[in-house]
Amino acid sequence: MRRVSRIAVAGVASAALALSVSACGGTSADASGSGKSKGVGIAYDVGGKGDQSFNDAATAGMERAKKEFNYKGTAVEPKDGESDADKTQRLISLAKQGYNPVIGVGYAYAPAVKEASEKFPKVTFGIVDDATIKAKNVASLVFSEQEASYLAGVAAAKATKSKNVGFVGGVDVPLIHKFEAGFAQGVKDTDPKIKVQKQYLTETAAEGGFTSPDKGKAAAEAQIEKGADVVYHAAGLSGQGVIEAAAKAKKWAIGVDSDQYEQKPLAAYKEYILTSATKDVAKAVFNLAKSVQDGKPTTGVVRGDLKSGEVALSDSNPKFAKNTAIQEAVKKAEEGIVNGDIKVKDKP
Repeated sequence: MRRVSRIAVAGVASAALALSVSACGGTSADASGSGKSKGVGIAYDVGGKGDQSFNDAATAGMERAKKEFNYKGTAVEPKDGESDADKTQRLISLAKQGYNPVIGVGYAYAPAVKEASEKFPKVTFGIVDDATIKAKNVASLVFSEQEASYLAGVAAAKATKSKNVGFVGGVDVPLIHKFEAGFAQGVKDTDPKIKVQKQYLTETAAEGGFTSPDKGKAAAEAQIEKGADVVYHAAGLSGQGVIEAAAKAKKWAIGVDSDQYEQKPLAAYKEYILTSATKDVAKAVFNLAKSVQDGKPTTGVVRGDLKSGEVALSDSNPKFAKNTAIQEAVKKAEEGIVNGDIKVKDKP
């Protein structure tokens, strides 16, 4: 089966943006993009650098571009309680400084990317996990998360001994519903008798659903107390709490986005990270940067799926890689999805 490459997340100094931008922003007349790109400009989603998830994966893609194209790059942290206007100003500032492409990491950047891309038509903008913007200079970097989640469900169904597994979603939004839908379907298709517990931490991101390990830990503890012995999370930084709770109870956790078995901050719990449902945000960021560097910017919807290898299950944990029953079941499911025999739902 296709395997995700292990993402070695490189550090990046999140530079403070020195350029102050007025409320009216720039205009098409002063748009960057007519000259040489200064590098990739990334605006992080909630959780920021160090989330061990897709912000760090985006950083890895930027670092690869910096090394290969021998240019600069910067990543900017979000602020607590910020507005769409704050996000817009962040993107505008990056564009005015000469960064191209400018990428908003996360669906919350949709209004900001739409506005900034209109002001800077010569700059290529990217947005991760959103496909709602229709513009000639915007690339929507999206993934079929439900497919990798289906494989995670198959693995969970094969690993559980209690016939009881759990799903913890960070925020109750359509994007995270895709993870839940695929996971639950994978479990039930493998063994319909298995119970699937489900919980979302918050209704909105502003309430900390993606940034609160304590919330993730409490949710996982509750599911484990009710019998779950495998817990899958799609909760960003909050997922660290899910993994901690599973490890302390000596139950399996399934990570998300990046290969969490390989994440240094989670090293104490890695023995209990069965696998991770990954999406290659690093590759998507690098490919967009390369397209700009080549003078042929990619725009429109760019989807990574199981067939392209941009979503997958990691196999870093030897206990997962060497479990014949799990491997055979996952391989069979992957083949079914790729050839179209298995249709994975993207809604619960």
